[in-house]
Amino acid sequence: MRYGGRYWGIGALAGILAGCIPASVERSPDRPAPPARMEAETVTQLPAPPPAWQVRPVVADARIVTPGSYVVRAGDSLRSIADSTGAGSEAIARANHLAPPYLVRPGQRLTIPGGRYHLVRAGETGIAIARAYGVPWSGMVGANQLSEPYILRVGQRILIPGGATPTAAERAAAFRLDIDAIVTGGEPALAANQKPTPPIATSARALPATAAVAPPRALTGGGFAWPVRGTLIRRFGPGASGERNDGIKIGVPLGTPIRAAADGVVAYVGSEVPALGGLVIVKHGSDVTTVYGHASQLLVQRGQSVKRGQSIALSGSTGFADRPEVHFEIRQGRTPVDPLSRLPAS
Repeated sequence: MRYGGRYWGIGALAGILAGCIPASVERSPDRPAPPARMEAETVTQLPAPPPAWQVRPVVADARIVTPGSYVVRAGDSLRSIADSTGAGSEAIARANHLAPPYLVRPGQRLTIPGGRYHLVRAGETGIAIARAYGVPWSGMVGANQLSEPYILRVGQRILIPGGATPTAAERAAAFRLDIDAIVTGGEPALAANQKPTPPIATSARALPATAAVAPPRALTGGGFAWPVRGTLIRRFGPGASGERNDGIKIGVPLGTPIRAAADGVVAYVGSEVPALGGLVIVKHGSDVTTVYGHASQLLVQRGQSVKRGQSIALSGSTGFADRPEVHFEIRQGRTPVDPLSRLPAS
């Protein structure tokens, strides 16, 4: 039997099938990544509004703040000082080592950190803000020390790293939409008195693009299940071509149901990451996310609650896939981890 460019005997094949993955999943040597190509297969999905970062574009009107100091007056609060100086309240708190509830006292001299600060408006997302200024969203996460659930606040002033706003061409070249950006920068900003929208129970309803979805409860019990059963054709990490794979790729027949690996809430449904084609991203709580790519049909909606084993898509060869397959990732926080370390052996 010829496989992966070599001939295999019956004994070698049996050894492969005896690996510590489901009996119907066959391990194979890493294959080179397929060449980049335009998506040929159409991605079909349920009627839904466009993502919030398309609905609410951002004007790059950041205020330039000169580094300096501020002497607290009677009646001041950290928020009023931020409004007066133009700097972010969180940035001021970090610069002065203030701890919650961030109380200040009259006569106290505060350091005001300089930089470009963008005032967040209703419905704006981190992705749209990053695009407007032509900076990587990951750089904004680091500069502002953002953490889960990564939902911005209306009226918040966030620091924009880098220098002057570049040209439109430079902005387009600098920003790249990827899994990390969608997971951490895809939710629209909330007003101070506004609560996230509870997950929906069915795909028959679509949430407005500007509704921030409440994060799921902490992941408990059961662990993760395999999204499909098929042939393991690429493993986690660097492949033969040197390109890193943030998940695993499983070869399956066209139209195979792709199932949620654990209970969670759908964070994204679409095809805006060219390499992965039809894409579903599910948040599971405990800062854990799973990713399912190369789908031909998307069966769920953003904000929908899903159960472990529920069909969320059908397999395809969309994106840069050269055969019907499923790209599957597990992320802990912003870090991809080897799915084989979290999936059952049998």
